[in-house]
Amino acid sequence: MASGILGILGGSGLYEIEGLSNREWIKIESPFGDPSDELLFGELDGQKLVFLPRHGRGHTLSPGAVNYRANIDALKRAGVTELLSLSAVGSFKEELSPGTFVVIDQFVDRTRNRERSFFHEGVVAHVSMAHPTCNRLADSAFEAAQGLGLRAVRGGTYVGMEGPQFSTLAESKLYKSWDCDIIGMTNVPEAFLAREAEICYATVGMVTDYDCWHPDHDAVQVADIVRVLLENADNARSLVKKVAPEVTSFARPCPHSCQRSLEDAIITGEEARDPAVVLMLDAVAGRVLKSNQH
Repeated sequence: MASGILGILGGSGLYEIEGLSNREWIKIESPFGDPSDELLFGELDGQKLVFLPRHGRGHTLSPGAVNYRANIDALKRAGVTELLSLSAVGSFKEELSPGTFVVIDQFVDRTRNRERSFFHEGVVAHVSMAHPTCNRLADSAFEAAQGLGLRAVRGGTYVGMEGPQFSTLAESKLYKSWDCDIIGMTNVPEAFLAREAEICYATVGMVTDYDCWHPDHDAVQVADIVRVLLENADNARSLVKKVAPEVTSFARPCPHSCQRSLEDAIITGEEARDPAVVLMLDAVAGRVLKSNQH
């Protein structure tokens, strides 16, 4: 059975992975606009891999300026079947100290200005997000972190905030009172769009700070975040290297139905679908819209 392609979304340092061969940066066009950057294609121990720097090389895009739809669409066009996201997060739990890797399984969306769906006018779909991450890929990420001896936690709720400013103290205390675990600016709507695109998605939050609720750490400083991120860069690259061979052995399609999420989700009748929108969705939803393409 053919192996899938592992996609990686993360910071600039992640594409400097030792052993990544046949490297080639390729521009992928998307009908949803420009992705954050070109995509880096390569192979790692025989596993095909595609990396996309979420903020562009050199970190030129703020979280709110990232074109999440174009990113996911481009990764789908590149053949990505499994997508591992790595990102910096703040912590609402004392035990989730800086340096901890949290394999997230739930999201709370507090963003305001982002396109969070591929399906609007012309073709409408309602995809279940009850369990927004792929258990198989998340388990592989967690087991890889444990195998590397990293401080890792399986499961956690991620608050997706708009940014680019950090939280107010009132916001931080509110999210903590909701029993959320971590906060970040990038995994929403990324996770929702990956599910709509029928891509297995898992996200690893790398804790860099305690947000501002903690009385001993009451202000988030970029310098501190960068310091922890640099310390974790080697660990993140090692995590990717350890997960890659696991993806090679995955059976297809995903047993958790991630790659069949659109099966009964499209509500617009075939005769009412806008042909122009159907064309835009050729990568994301082509599997289920083929009957309307002549």
